[in-house]
Amino acid sequence: MGRELAAREPAARAIFAAADRVLGFGLSALIFAGAETDLQQTANQQPAILATSVAQLTVLREAGALPPPAFVAGHSLGEYAALVAAGALTLEDALPIVRRRGELMQEHGAGAMAAVIGLAPAAVSEVAAEAGAEIANFNAPDQTTVSGREAAVERAMALAKERGAKRTIRLPVSAAFHSSLMAPVVDGLRPMIEAVPLRPAEPPLIGNVDARPLRDPATLRRELLDQIITPVRWVEVVAALAATGVETCYEVGPGKVLAGLIGRCAPGVTTVTADSLLAAAERGPTRPPEPDEPSRRE
Repeated sequence: MGRELAAREPAARAIFAAADRVLGFGLSALIFAGAETDLQQTANQQPAILATSVAQLTVLREAGALPPPAFVAGHSLGEYAALVAAGALTLEDALPIVRRRGELMQEHGAGAMAAVIGLAPAAVSEVAAEAGAEIANFNAPDQTTVSGREAAVERAMALAKERGAKRTIRLPVSAAFHSSLMAPVVDGLRPMIEAVPLRPAEPPLIGNVDARPLRDPATLRRELLDQIITPVRWVEVVAALAATGVETCYEVGPGKVLAGLIGRCAPGVTTVTADSLLAAAERGPTRPPEPDEPSRRE
């Protein structure tokens, strides 16, 4: 993840070097060549994804491959990269928070998560409430994630299948993210969020918590804390973007999961991933990237 980009682009190497310096350990070595079991630990995974996302953003901006955005948005952890893109946070300020966020989530790791495919979100919400679980992510009209204590999640999966879900998938995560079980993480992270220098987000962030455009630092601080224990309302985020007239979304970061989700939430919105933009930038400015086909992976 990011290794080829860093080898090719000095701007990306500088971002990874800054991450190593700020965090005080070789995050870049872990990203490029570390054991997958180490990288998958959320205390490592979260700053790794942030650093790689900002490295891509920096290279694409230097290449003139990204138009000025009207809004930014991010899915859960992705809100930190989005706020860096919007000038509200610096990477140097965001990395220690994200590292601590991951550490706290590991410390308070309990519970489970599962994706429910092919059942309406309202029906999944009813199932979760009946089972004693919570909704973690409204990812797409046909994909909703439940979170909570292991027995509650297992019960929700069984009920969802009874109510007509096409599939239920237990997610390989270490904790019940975006649920009330993460309340200790909010308490632990609050001092860092309250102390970090934050500037107004320009362009505004469409927040996970209630899909509103957010600009001022006080509101952004509240968003970064509230999103830890509330659902990611990605369907509403995409709907809010489309309602303003947004026609193209650029996914910056490793992978193309969000491009697939956006395609399912708003089929009329074009999505372009960082990989296609970087490939086009490497070929030269005369060959613009083609829009990505929406991913159908769950």
